[in-house]
Amino acid sequence: MKAIDIDVGGTFTDLVLTWDDRRIVAKSPTTPYDLSVGFLNVLNEGARLLDEGALQEILPQIEIVRYSTTVAMNRLIERKGPKLGLITTEGHEDAILIGRGAQWTDGTRIGERRNLAVQSKPEPLINRDMIVGIGERVDSTGAVIRPLDEDDVRVKLRHLVDNGARAIAVSLLWSFQNPEHERAVRRIIREEYKGFHVGYLPVVLSHEVVGKVGEYERTMTAILDAYLQTSIKFELETTWDQLRSNGYRGTFLLTHNTGGSAEIFKTTASRTFNGGPVSGLIGSFHIGKELGYRNVIASDVGGTSFDVGMVVDASVRSYEFRPIIDRWMVGISMLQTTTMGAGGGSIAWVNELLGNRLEVGPRSAGSYPGPACYDLGGIEPTVTDADVVLGYIAPDGYFGGKMPLNRDKAVEAIRTRVAEPLGVSEAAALVRRIVEQNMASAIKREVHLRGYHPSDFALFAFGGGGPTHVAGYKADVGTVVIFPQAPVFSALGSSVMDIMHVYEQSGRMQFMKPLTGEINIDKEQFNSAVQKMIDRALLDLEAEGLAEREVIFSVELDMLYGGQVQVKRVSSPLLRIETDDDAQAIYDAFEKEFSEAFSPYVVNKPGGVYLDGIVVKATVVTEKLTLPVLPVGDESPAAAQTATREAYWPELGSRTATPVYSFDALTAGNVVVGPAIVEMDFSTIVVPPVQRLRIDEHGLGILESDTAGVDADSRDILEEVSA
Repeated sequence: MKAIDIDVGGTFTDLVLTWDDRRIVAKSPTTPYDLSVGFLNVLNEGARLLDEGALQEILPQIEIVRYSTTVAMNRLIERKGPKLGLITTEGHEDAILIGRGAQWTDGTRIGERRNLAVQSKPEPLINRDMIVGIGERVDSTGAVIRPLDEDDVRVKLRHLVDNGARAIAVSLLWSFQNPEHERAVRRIIREEYKGFHVGYLPVVLSHEVVGKVGEYERTMTAILDAYLQTSIKFELETTWDQLRSNGYRGTFLLTHNTGGSAEIFKTTASRTFNGGPVSGLIGSFHIGKELGYRNVIASDVGGTSFDVGMVVDASVRSYEFRPIIDRWMVGISMLQTTTMGAGGGSIAWVNELLGNRLEVGPRSAGSYPGPACYDLGGIEPTVTDADVVLGYIAPDGYFGGKMPLNRDKAVEAIRTRVAEPLGVSEAAALVRRIVEQNMASAIKREVHLRGYHPSDFALFAFGGGGPTHVAGYKADVGTVVIFPQAPVFSALGSSVMDIMHVYEQSGRMQFMKPLTGEINIDKEQFNSAVQKMIDRALLDLEAEGLAEREVIFSVELDMLYGGQVQVKRVSSPLLRIETDDDAQAIYDAFEKEFSEAFSPYVVNKPGGVYLDGIVVKATVVTEKLTLPVLPVGDESPAAAQTATREAYWPELGSRTATPVYSFDALTAGNVVVGPAIVEMDFSTIVVPPVQRLRIDEHGLGILESDTAGVDADSRDILEEVSA
C-alpha cells in the first residue's frame, strides 16, 4: 500500500509516508500563517527521503492521504471566525447565554477554578443582537405544535444579514425528532441568498451535526461548526489544491475525534477537534495489541501541549458524551483524552502573585518565535531551552541537524527570567522538574479517576518531547515503550486508523420494565432506526468510492438504569433485535460493562433499563503495522556511542561527562545504563541515573528502573538526595 499520513501540530507538521514495505518519516515546522506551506514542505522532504522521484512523480501513485489538524482549535483560540447569526425557536433566544451551571468553569484549569473571584462566563461567539427567535414549535415526540411562520423567518433573516451575519446556525427545539422546520429555514435562506451569489451564506442545521437530545449542547455544536467552517474550509481547500496540483488523484481523509476518518466532504468542523491526540491513541491501541499490552497509557509531548489517552482491556471505547471544546460544552461524542498546556514550547515564568513561584505553562512560544534557542526573536525561557542548557539536547543536532540552536540565547533567557538566585543549571533543572511533575499529575489523575492504578499499564512515550521527558513523568508506571517513530507517532497512528463513519440517533426508549425485569424494547422501532443509519452509511461510502470495500457494521448503545444519571455506552453483540433472547444478550453485555465501569453494587435492575441513544459505526478496515522481529545480541551498546558531553543531572547534583548514543545504531539486546543520552533524528531520549534503556526484539526502546546500574558513590549521593 502507498499512503501519506500528516499530523499538523502547533509547532511541527509530521509525515509518515508508507511505500509498500517502507515507512518514511519527516517533520517540518508548522506555518501558522498558511498551513498548506508547512504541508507542502513536509511532503517535499518525504519525497526527498524516499528517493523514488520528485513529488509530482510520487503523488499520482499514492492511494490515500489522511490528515489530522489543530486548525479548528487554533482558530477558536484566536477568535478569528466570521460574525454569526443564530436562528432558534421564539422564546428560547437566551438559552446559550444562560448556559448550564458549569459554564462558568467549563474549559478552565483546576487551579483557575479555585479562584472563584475571577470566574466569568466565556465571551459568547454570538452577541445577543445576532440571535433571533422565529415562530414555530415542535414537541418532544416530533409533533408540530405551531407551524413555521415563513414570513417571520424572512424578516428575521434580513435583520441578521443587515447586521453583518456571514454564516447562520439554525437550532430549533426538538429538531432531531422532526427536522422539517430546520430544513425549511435553510430552504428560505437559499431562496433569499443564492449559492452563486458573492455573499453566499454557509448554513449549519443543528439536527445534522448532533441528532440527539440536549438543546444547549446541540446548539453550541452547530454554532462552533458555523464559526469554524469558513476558516477550516480555506485551510483545507488550499491543502487540497496543493495535492491536486502536484498530481494526487486519490481520497483525502480527515481524522475524526471518534477514532475513525472520513472524506473531507463528509466531515464537520467539530469532528476535526483533537484529531491528533486521538490518532496517537488509536495507534497505541493497534500497536499495543501487536505487542501484547492490554492496558496502555498513550502520552504525547508536543511543542505546545501534553496529551494523555488510555487503552483499557484492549479497548479505547471510553467516550466523553458532553466534551468541552475551548469553553463550550458540545453534544458530539468523542474518544476521551486529556490535554494540558505542557510541551517543549511551554514558557517558564515567575508568578509574583504566589510569592514569586516558578511555573511552567500553559502559555507556549509555539513554532514562531518559538523557544529562545531557536534564535527567531523569542526571549522567554521554555522547556526546550532548559533541555539545551542542561546538555540533554545538542544544539547542532536538533531536528536532525537541520535546525541549529543557539545555546547562549537559552542560557540568557533562563538567567534573566528565572535563574536568580538559583544559578542557570539549577533553574533549568527546576523548570524541567516542574513540567514533568505536571505531566505525571495529569497521568495519575486520569488513571485514578477511572478506577485504575498506573502500575497496571504500559506507558507509550511519543511526540518530539516524549522520549526526552518520560523518565521524569512516568511516575508509578513500570514499563515505558519508546518507538523509533516516536516524534511522528500521531501520524503513524492515523496510518493504521480504519476509515470509519459514525452515526448517532437520540431518543429514550424503555428497554426493561422496572420491578418485573421484563424486557419490552420496541424491536421494530429499534431495528428501523439502525437500518436507516446503515442505509445512510452505505450512501456515504459509495460517494467516497468505497462501496466495493468490505464494510463492517457495529452498533453501540447508550444505556442507563432507571433512577440513575450515569449513561454507559455498551458495545452491542447484535445489529438487530429479532427475539427476546437477542434483547437479553444486549442487556447482559450492558450489565457486564456497567459493572466494570462503575461497580456491580450500583446495578439497579429493579429501576428498569432505558436506551438513550443508538450509535452505528461503518468501518472499512485498513492495513495494520507489522512489527519486525530482530535477532537479540549482546548488551554492550559501545558500538553505538557517538560522543561524550557534559550534562547536568539533578540526581547527582553536578554536571557529568555523559555518553551519547545513536538510537539508530543500537541493536536488539543492547542496554544503555543511565546517566546517558540517546539521540534520535527528531528527538532525544534522556536516561537518568538509576534507569536504563533496553532495546527489545522489535527494535523498540524499553525504559526501566535499574539501581544496579549506578556506581556505589553515585548510589550514596542518590540515597542522600532521596532522603
